[in-house]
Amino acid sequence: MINENDILDMTCLTREQIAAISMHEHMDEVSAAEMGEYLMHIHHGPQRVQQMICEDIADALHADDVAQARALYKTLKAFLAEHPEALRGNV
Repeated sequence: MINENDILDMTCLTREQIAAISMHEHMDEVSAAEMGEYLMHIHHGPQRVQQMICEDIADALHADDVAQARALYKTLKAFLAEHPEALRGNV
């Protein structure tokens, strides 16, 4: 039987990247993993994931949550290193 951890591990995204999508879209992590996996395989999808993480960073900064912004920046940096196709202007 497939459990939640199996689903999260089957995507091309890390747990932190899935959590960022989950937070941005206000959904559970399994749904966020499914959405993220879908986005990573469509035209401009990786850029959309990057945009979500960037918007979450901005939201954290507006809320004066520097720790959250730092964590999300680390997630963004790792995401871009793993998925250079997500860089803006790389369309």
